[in-house]
Amino acid sequence: MAYFLRRLAFFVLTLWAAVTLNFLLPRLQPGDPARSILSRLGQNRSITPEQVKAIRLMLGIPNENLLLQYWHYLGSLAHGNFGLSYSNFPAPVSHLILQKLPWTLVLVGVTQIIAFVVGTVLGAFAAWRRNSRFDSVVSLTSTFIGTLPFFWIALLLLYVFSFVLGWLPNTGGYGGPPIQPGLNTLFLESAIYHSVLPAVAILITAPIGWIMGMRNTMVQTLGEDYIRLAWAKGLRSRRIALRYGARNAILPSVTGFAIALGAILGGQLLIEQIFNYPGLGNLMFQALSDRDYPLIQALFLFNTVCVLLANLLADVLYGVLDPRVRRGGSS
Repeated sequence: MAYFLRRLAFFVLTLWAAVTLNFLLPRLQPGDPARSILSRLGQNRSITPEQVKAIRLMLGIPNENLLLQYWHYLGSLAHGNFGLSYSNFPAPVSHLILQKLPWTLVLVGVTQIIAFVVGTVLGAFAAWRRNSRFDSVVSLTSTFIGTLPFFWIALLLLYVFSFVLGWLPNTGGYGGPPIQPGLNTLFLESAIYHSVLPAVAILITAPIGWIMGMRNTMVQTLGEDYIRLAWAKGLRSRRIALRYGARNAILPSVTGFAIALGAILGGQLLIEQIFNYPGLGNLMFQALSDRDYPLIQALFLFNTVCVLLANLLADVLYGVLDPRVRRGGSS
């Protein structure tokens, strides 16, 4: 129990630090959102101080000192109020995030789960058959693909399957009538159709880390004394591979997978930009370009909290799967 309480205390402390940094970072970057909006509207016309003041009042940009802003910020978070978006005024920030979240879950969530399962299985089997032809093919192929730039693979897929063959759309954006994200057939069909190319681009490279990590860990695990004892007792090779080898070798991957699942809710900025996919990563890029402080803060906080919760879940699973962690008090 002491182990789990320490993990929970660490989570609370880290969450407070993340909330504080999330408040400070957008305010430390240069630029003024009010002037940015006026410059886009007025283009080359001169901007008067009265116009800037009027826009600041409309957007609700605070003029109080930093400590009072921080206090009000904490109060707003406690009430679940993330404010209004500057670049999509007067749309609530939470509404924009909820609109983009299903698109990211369809693309990145599914691909990360598939990549973890495929990579872990291939890595474990390659380690079990180490120095075999299968092990050589998997290791060499993974190493070769890992040297290729991810954006180059994405652009190549886009060129071949969209512009040359015309089989798939050349952007991830939906060009028809507005679709309400959710568990409805129209949204799922559109999301899957526009996710094929980004998903393939992710699945080409995403399993590599899981393959190599699982292979190396399991090779080391298979050299432990308890594996030799299992062989000496005459246990079946399948039982040794799954129950004694893979079960212990997969423990480090549990933490990585939990954190990866938490990070997917932030979207993948590069892949969503290449395919113009309407997910959270694309929304983050637009918010940074427009200096949309409330939206930037909400997205960063949303992503950070998801990663911290995933890390906490990984610590709990670690303690459940490996009793030595609980007794030792460390992960």
